[in-house]
Amino acid sequence: MRAADADREAVAERLRVALDEGRLDLHEYDDRLARTYAAKTYAELDGLLSDLPETIPAQRAQLAPVGDRPAPAPEAGEVRHPGAVRRWLFDTWGPYFGAMTITTAVWGASSLSSGELLYYWPIWVAGPWGAVLLVSTVGGLIKGEPQRWAAKQARKKREKIEKRAGSGVERQGDREDD
Repeated sequence: MRAADADREAVAERLRVALDEGRLDLHEYDDRLARTYAAKTYAELDGLLSDLPETIPAQRAQLAPVGDRPAPAPEAGEVRHPGAVRRWLFDTWGPYFGAMTITTAVWGASSLSSGELLYYWPIWVAGPWGAVLLVSTVGGLIKGEPQRWAAKQARKKREKIEKRAGSGVERQGDREDD
């Protein structure tokens, strides 16, 4: 069966917990996280967790976590944004893939016009920028940045709608006075 975004996010959270517990090193976590977001079926997702123990609720755990701080409780009125990870990843990586498409097209056109395969110089754009994006993406996923980003986007959209509604009301009021 095909997996949903919520399933992928649940697996990503289990991987984050395993990283925090020291069951995965950063390289293995990064690899599994990438495979998590690329997974299309439940079988692909299950394979990513098969060597990790099941999570035990804190109230049933026999060991007390050392230096582990509790997850912040959602504040009153806080809204979860489904699909935020996918949208945040697209927003974060979209410009990178756009620039890589353009630079690769320029490289391809120059290779065609010269009649030979030229040195692939776009790698000098892709490599450093991609490395920085990868580190910031992993850090952002660990820190819950997609939800903050989605909340900010929703707030901007709401303010824009309120601004339009406010200016529409003013225009109507001006017309009635005339």
